[in-house]
Parts: sequence; structure tokens; C-alpha cells
Amino acid sequence: MIADDPTARRRRWHWRTLDAAGGGLALDLGLYAASAAFAAITAVTSTLLPHRAWGAIAAVGYLVATLVALVQLLLRRRSPTSPLVGLPARWAVTGLAWAGTALLPLLWQSIDRAGGRTDRAQEEVLVVEQAGTRLLEHGTPYLGPDAIAALPPGEQLMGYTPYQPGMAMFGLPRALADTWWTDSRVWFAVGTALALALAVATLRRTPAATDQGDTRHRRDAALLRGVQAATVLPICALTLATGGDDLPVLALCLLALALAAADRPGRAGLAVGLAGALKLFAWPVALVLIVWGLTRRAGTRVAAGAIGLPVAALLPAMLVDRDALTENVLRFPLGHGLVTSPAQSPFPGYLIATALPAGRLIAAALLVAAGVAIAVRLVRRPPRTAVAAALICGYGLLVAIALMPSTRFGYLLYPLALLTWAPALHRPVDTPPIPVSDHLPGRATSANWRAERRVRA
Repeated sequence: MIADDPTARRRRWHWRTLDAAGGGLALDLGLYAASAAFAAITAVTSTLLPHRAWGAIAAVGYLVATLVALVQLLLRRRSPTSPLVGLPARWAVTGLAWAGTALLPLLWQSIDRAGGRTDRAQEEVLVVEQAGTRLLEHGTPYLGPDAIAALPPGEQLMGYTPYQPGMAMFGLPRALADTWWTDSRVWFAVGTALALALAVATLRRTPAATDQGDTRHRRDAALLRGVQAATVLPICALTLATGGDDLPVLALCLLALALAAADRPGRAGLAVGLAGALKLFAWPVALVLIVWGLTRRAGTRVAAGAIGLPVAALLPAMLVDRDALTENVLRFPLGHGLVTSPAQSPFPGYLIATALPAGRLIAAALLVAAGVAIAVRLVRRPPRTAVAAALICGYGLLVAIALMPSTRFGYLLYPLALLTWAPALHRPVDTPPIPVSDHLPGRATSANWRAERRVRA
């Protein structure tokens, strides 16, 4: 997208106008009100008991946040300079909303589960905790194909651990003690909070964040909106309270992009590498960041962590039982395990795979074609800023989720958060280096013009 395009400029102006209405409080009010309605509907209609339990508590939390935002908006009309309606107050309301709609339901369900309730956690919580137990006892979080086949048919699905080996670390506390605070969701929340706090601190220390006046305010407002998308947005709050495994992965990816915006490629690689050691969803983000690093002549520093950490996590499991690793990490996600994944959200890829002859092959071909198109985009126009990297990751994952034959609505939290995070990464001082060849006589003007257009994109 070129900044000089009138249509693009108009679209961006409309979004900024909406986001800034009432000092940002109007959109806050809409977010909390819509979320309260979603939580209330979930509490009444969901067929998943953990979701219903979340909705019953979260609806109250969102309603309180809605009322506070409404009071702030009305107060702002009478006293625009009141500290109760400024950005720090909005940050406080966001924190309280996250506590009431994600952390409180999470703790409630963890305590109920420790007290004997069996309907207070999604299956991924149990899978991660079982993986932690196996890692502690056998040195690998995975069961081999023979061990899975020996389980009763109704339990074979739970025998799979379709995550990277690092995810089992969140299950280790449960392997050591059976109590509410060893619930893996508690540690997912701790990891998420730490990664987001580091991301916020990193962006606030970048040059654009230390500027005075309107630039700094816009940057902080965009950062708040990005944090809201990763915390109080229902798709994230619900996921953290009932399952939770995606949230630390997402938070580490956001941290990696924040470190990229701060021009710290080595640390960005380490952050996305940690995410990749937990789940495959981080690997596309790692690839995009490596390409970004190449434009900074720092591709090796990014790749050292982005590739090195996931490989280091895989090696012990491979040495202990290579067949178990292959069965869980490759065969099962690709639909070639002993049982198939229950993920069946009606996105285009799933509908094509189930409704058309040879539909799974067609869906797979479309997914590969989308991947090739993104690869061509990376080669022809590599991302030279963290903003561009975040946008490519967000839109790319959105297309991939839409085309995957087996997927879930919950996976949308990745593209939604990444795309909302992108404006907070903008740095007016972030001018990428121009290749030496572009300084040759007769090429400087056109090369600099092209580089400027890419930065503005």
C-alpha cells in the first residue's frame, strides 16, 4: 500500500478518525459493549462447558468496563483535560478489563478444576499437562504411534501432543503438584503477561516513543489498542481462560516485532525462536523476520535465534524417540495420524475439503499457492520495517487459516492481534539502509525514490 495513493490515504484517515473519536474512548466503549454481548451469548448458547463458564463471569467484567468507558466519555465532554479520561486512565481500565474477563475466569476455573470439576478446562490444557508429565518421566513429551494405537479408541486423540516440545514446559508444574496454581493456564497467563510487558516497555523506549507532543500520544494510543487486541478482545480472553496455549505464542511474536521496531534483530530472533519452540504458528513470523533482518544486514543474527531455538528444542525429543516426534508434530497436523483433528470451523479450506471431490487436495493446493504468492512478495518487496513485517504476518496467517482444511475460529487471534499491533511499531526515524549498488551513478535518484515508497508502504 503506497502512502501517496489517495484511496489508501482516505482509508487510513477514516480509521484514524474512528480510533481517535472521543480521545479513543468511543472505540473503547464499542469494544467493551460488543464484547459484553458476545460473552453473554456465549454463556447462554455455547455447547462447550468451559466456554459457558467463561461467558458467565466475563460478561460482568465487560459490562463494568463498558459502564466505566461510558462515564469517561461523558466526563470528557465536560472536562476534556481531566486525568480520568486521558491515556493513563484508559490503560488502567484495559488492565482491569483483562483481569475481570480473562484472569478471574481462568483462576475460577482452575480452582473449580482442582476441587474435582471435570468440565473446567479444554482438552489442550490436559494435553499440555500430560506432555509435561511424559517429559519429566521419559525425556520426551510425545507418545509413539504404537503407544497411541494401544489406547482405547476414545482416548487416542488425547494421546497426541500436536505442539513443539517447548510447550510441555508449561505442563511441568502439574507434573510436580496437583493444585490450582499448577494448572497450565496459570503459567500460560504468566508467560503472556511477561512477554507483553517486555513488548510495551521496548516500544516505549524506542525513539518515536520518546518524542514530545502529538507524535508520542499517537504512538502510545496505538500501543494501547494493540494491547487491547491481545488481551481483552473476546477471542483472546476466552482462549486464555479456557485453553490458553496460543496466548504465550502470540505474545512472544508481538515481542519479537517490538524488538524489530527497536532495531534489535538478535533479540527479535530469540523472541520469535522461543515462540517457534512452542507452536508451529510462530514459524511463518520467524521467516518474515529473517527476511526483514536480511534488509538490515542482520539476517544471520535473526536466524540464529529464530531457527536455533526451535531446533534445539526438537533435538532431545528426536534423540529419545524420533517416530513419536514425527507422529505428533508432522503426521497428525497434516491429517495422516491414527485419528483426525477435530478442528472443523467452516472456513473456505474446510468447506472445500469436505464438499468437493478431491477437496482436501484442492484445499492443499490453494494453501501452497498462497504460500508461494507470499514468498514471491517477500523476494520482490522484502519488509524493510517492523510495520511491514507485521502486516505481512497478519494477512498471511489470515489467508492460511482461511485455507487450511482443519482449523479453528480461535486461530484468528493471531492475525487480528498482529494487524492491530502494526501501527504501534511505526518509527518516523526508521529509514532502511539502501544497498550499495543503488549508489551507482545514474541510479541514485530512482533507487532512493523506490526505497522511500517502500518505507511509506
